[in-house]
Amino acid sequence: MRSPVALPVAVPFALIIGSWSLRVAAADVAFQKQVLSERFEAEGCAVADFDKDGHADIAAGNQIWHGPGFERRTEYTPPRNNPGGPAKTPYDPARGYSNFFLMFAYDFDGDGWHDILVYDLPGKPALVFVNPGKEGGEWSKHAVFDVADGESPDLRDINGDGRPELFCQSSGPELGGRLGFVEVDWKNPLAKARFRSITPRSPENDRKYFRYTHGSGVGNIDGDGRVDILSKEGWFRQPERFAEDTKWEFRPVAFAPPGGLGGAQMLVFDVDGDGRNDVVTSYHAHAYGLGWYRQEADGAFTEHRILGSTPADNPWGVCFSQLHALAAADIDGDGLTDVVTGKRRWAHGPGGDADPNASPVLYWFRLARDGAGNATFVPHLIDDDSGVGTQVTVADLTGDGTPDIAVANKRGVFAFRQQ
Repeated sequence: MRSPVALPVAVPFALIIGSWSLRVAAADVAFQKQVLSERFEAEGCAVADFDKDGHADIAAGNQIWHGPGFERRTEYTPPRNNPGGPAKTPYDPARGYSNFFLMFAYDFDGDGWHDILVYDLPGKPALVFVNPGKEGGEWSKHAVFDVADGESPDLRDINGDGRPELFCQSSGPELGGRLGFVEVDWKNPLAKARFRSITPRSPENDRKYFRYTHGSGVGNIDGDGRVDILSKEGWFRQPERFAEDTKWEFRPVAFAPPGGLGGAQMLVFDVDGDGRNDVVTSYHAHAYGLGWYRQEADGAFTEHRILGSTPADNPWGVCFSQLHALAAADIDGDGLTDVVTGKRRWAHGPGGDADPNASPVLYWFRLARDGAGNATFVPHLIDDDSGVGTQVTVADLTGDGTPDIAVANKRGVFAFRQQ
């Protein structure tokens, strides 16, 4: 049965011209949609000026769509097949999975050209594709870490050295399902990187942090300036100093309702303006639910539900399932951090999960405060025929200083320019 998807406060209209559409979402924020591909290329994408022509490009799967128009595209690496599944490239959205699960842009070798980090399927390697620069040609591939687990890996500065680490779990033979992050040796950035565990190896942890773990994030919870690590069961406090693998102090918090599988990227920022960072997370990546958890003065957290499993759970009647990707950004320029998310359609095919064939919607949730310490997230529909993958990327695609959105998933590859 199809879930009802209610329109937000301002009813959108659409002007369709070829593969372009203009949709006014709400509050004078409008997005222009461009369909870059209708094939299943990837579940995530990276944005950067890969060819150094002054325009942002979009990398999804084995291809780059070159800005500013994204009409020209090039293959930076040959197509890759999933050896463990029935699908060959092009990937079959009904049965298969992409070997490009999430993608990030960063200059790993320090030559001034953005490279691409690709997380393969959970349990597979993390790969860096090195930009050849102005010489052009195929990008060299380097497996910098062999077993990268988790369904929401990231690329973030965790140890405070000013350079990013690979944030993931690992069930490699010597690690046994431990939570932590991967430190790159920046003197030899394309060599095998080192996993730094923050949890001891134990039967309990081996069961808890496995290949398909859902719901994880990084952010400074306690305000000490150091990045902490989150899971749906709580958060791990980064110690002041650590030289080797160190057990981080764990503080239990139920960042999901009882029985919740865990969602996607867990976002950390101050929602209500009280100076303490809060947590925004989806409850179940393959079912329903979105909420924010207010951090109280004593360090406890109080749940505030944004979306539930029925339209009645949201004041605006919005309900959709499979919130498998979240991103934080100030979409409307009011100085408050908003949330971008949507529905990952066919995560397990047309017959799997909750309401798999409902419209793959993409929303931004505007943060509003009432001045009395209360906060709410107001949903605004961006599009109802794209959704998210395992990643939704917010970046400036046009160079005008406003945040735009790029998405790759089983529906295709899409660019949303804010007007």
